[in-house]
Amino acid sequence: MCEASERWQRTLKGPLRVNTAPAAMRPPRPNLFLIGSMKSGTSYLSELLAAHPAIFMSSPKEPCHFVDQKILRKVWRAAWQRGYWRSAERYLSLFAAAGDAVVVGEASIVYSQAPLFSRVPERILAFNPDARFIYIMRDPVERTISHYWHRVRWWGERRAIQSAIRSDPLYREVSHYARQLNAYLQHVGCARIYTLTFEELLVDPLGQLGRMYRWLGVDPSFRPPNLGVPSNVLPDVVDQVRGFGLLERLRQTAMYRNLAPHLPRAVRSFGCALALSRVRPADVDTARVESFLRPRQQTETEELSRLLRRSFPEWKTLYARADARMIAHVSYHDASS
Repeated sequence: MCEASERWQRTLKGPLRVNTAPAAMRPPRPNLFLIGSMKSGTSYLSELLAAHPAIFMSSPKEPCHFVDQKILRKVWRAAWQRGYWRSAERYLSLFAAAGDAVVVGEASIVYSQAPLFSRVPERILAFNPDARFIYIMRDPVERTISHYWHRVRWWGERRAIQSAIRSDPLYREVSHYARQLNAYLQHVGCARIYTLTFEELLVDPLGQLGRMYRWLGVDPSFRPPNLGVPSNVLPDVVDQVRGFGLLERLRQTAMYRNLAPHLPRAVRSFGCALALSRVRPADVDTARVESFLRPRQQTETEELSRLLRRSFPEWKTLYARADARMIAHVSYHDASS
């Protein structure tokens, strides 16, 4: 283990634990990291990568090994409880079945959520200096709105969409793709980061995957059997916490869970109706949110275009084009992801 990696282990993980097993018996270290962006098809892309016989992707997704565990515990307790941050050995156990795969990877969307999670590239590169990265992006307006519905569905977001997106910078920061990429480009060259958009992947999946496979050094002619079958689509109806969320917090306590099986079904249903409201995302007017996001995110996309030397005509909602959106009301739950 290199000196920098030892320092990182001591600083972030406590006393260094040396693996004394013979090298041939140790799980391989991942050399590919799908770092996001959240709500941009990372689950779908991870599944497409994993289908290739020369690529191994960890299961479960989201090991979140390279982020500050104190912050992870605060913002995503389920990922923290899985405990892949506890030691290198526990993390590497995810890759024990990689066999002779040329590419060994994992996908964690928290790796591109600066400034909430900082120093992630440094930690990854201390662990594997040869690491490569894939970063998939989506129309930033649509991604931000999808992020909101994800938090409604899974993290108890109870504010109205306009209020939430205006007041919580995380929604907007994750969509600032140039900022997230620059955190990595301070340490590696552009050749080590493969970028694409979700819209490109949907329109030309075989072409996009062929180029990505070629970049990874694996057979570019492979056709995944799960091609064109997106995962984690936002349902037509979601439950949103009512009011201040007091009743829903009560329903999540151990006391209520122990009591609930003994309550009449009608009482349980009434309690659920008081705690949660049924919302159809397609019926929620997002015009004001889009108008709020557009100027800022157009400026950020100009920054991204200069960085990557390309434009993003596929981001129709961002540029408020009159033609129909390429993707409507599609959301990926990467946080399960």
